[in-house]
Amino acid sequence: MYMFKLFLFIAPLVISSRIDQDYSPVDSISPQRKSRFAMLDDVKILANGLLQLGHGLKDFVHKTKGQINDIFEKLNIFDQSFYDLSLQTNEIKEEEKKLRKTTSKLQVKNEEVKNMSLELNSKLENVLKEKMLLQQKVRHLEEQLTNLIKNQPEIQEHPEVTSLKTFVEQQDNSIKDLLQTVEEQYRQLNQQHSQIKEIENQLRRTGIQESTENSLSSKPRAPRTTPSFHLNETKNVQHDDIPADCTTIYNKGEHTSGIYSIRPSNSQVFNVYCDVKSGSSWTLIQHRMDGSQNFNETWENYKYGFGRLDGEFWLGLEKIYSIIKQSNYILRIELEDWKDSKHYIEYFFNLGNHETNYKLHLVEITGNIPNAFAENKDLVFSTWDHRAKGYFNCPENYSGGWWWHDACEENNLNGKYNKPRAKSKPERRRGICWKSQNGKLYSIKSTKMLIHPADSESSE
Repeated sequence: MYMFKLFLFIAPLVISSRIDQDYSPVDSISPQRKSRFAMLDDVKILANGLLQLGHGLKDFVHKTKGQINDIFEKLNIFDQSFYDLSLQTNEIKEEEKKLRKTTSKLQVKNEEVKNMSLELNSKLENVLKEKMLLQQKVRHLEEQLTNLIKNQPEIQEHPEVTSLKTFVEQQDNSIKDLLQTVEEQYRQLNQQHSQIKEIENQLRRTGIQESTENSLSSKPRAPRTTPSFHLNETKNVQHDDIPADCTTIYNKGEHTSGIYSIRPSNSQVFNVYCDVKSGSSWTLIQHRMDGSQNFNETWENYKYGFGRLDGEFWLGLEKIYSIIKQSNYILRIELEDWKDSKHYIEYFFNLGNHETNYKLHLVEITGNIPNAFAENKDLVFSTWDHRAKGYFNCPENYSGGWWWHDACEENNLNGKYNKPRAKSKPERRRGICWKSQNGKLYSIKSTKMLIHPADSESSE
């Protein structure tokens, strides 16, 4: 381009010079005849300019050609990447279809197990009724036999009585066998429920990813990331003998914090998070840290638990009760405020069952934060949709389920998660807070509630 501009500048000068020579004044006309052609120097200048222009154009063409080649290479790379993403998307869709088929099969099996369980329960009720009738008949016959023996001691036992006793014993054995069968069916049914719930959660996350991809493009694309699922991941401690709590797991040699399976006495198997501290392991029953989980839940959800064990969660009042009824336990509460100051307090505690609204009784042991609970008083658990008779409806005003006494105190670790800035006093009271007896109200950033057998040492 530069050479072309130079040529355009030089050419007019040469032509102008030639015209000036042709039209010079008459009095200066040379007697010699002027040439009809341009001067040699002008021609050389023009030729040199054209040559440089040609070289410039040639360089420009080579440069443009190289840029076009680079663009084609990048387009080829993009096409290959897009093709690979399409293949990955197709594979994910195939896996999704397989999961859906597996879910359908599990649901059918689940229905079959339910029907079998109902049939067994019906048969068991009939057998129990027959057993009661037979027991009444046997008692009546035994009374008659006793009177007969007293009157005629030399007479031996009647064959019909012996046969009836044998029949009753057989019925007892049959009932025991049926009870064992029913228990086995219930265990299998619980396992089926757990598997179906896990697969439904996986399908739900897969559906969310697919809808996001379809909103971005009509062509199939592979997801950028695949979220991990940790709630049902457990570390197998012992298959045949499932521990009763985290302390048992620690004593068996597992000294790492994480999610484990436990089975308290007379309870089903469920997962908990074990928090290892200073030579022991505590069972985590509540965790707040970022506000990702809504804690303004119903009575039913507080009863059976909600959230993710590797994030924010509430273990469930029924599960907590099944653990602590095995022995005497300590309740530990850990708090961290927005200035990153950490506090803790520990209690001896008792917890009632659902018939008492999970009544809580506390006695302080130790801690570095003032107590905020009413000691030696029974505190009942309430939610916005369930409150015990004779107690204030605190959750309606405070948010979240919690243990309350005869008045709504300003401590609630299950309240709304508030950020540290600019909240009015009513908003702070509805959020996570800890108001001790000296009146200081702590604005809480994170909370933990943990339990541990009382016969072991505290972590502090």
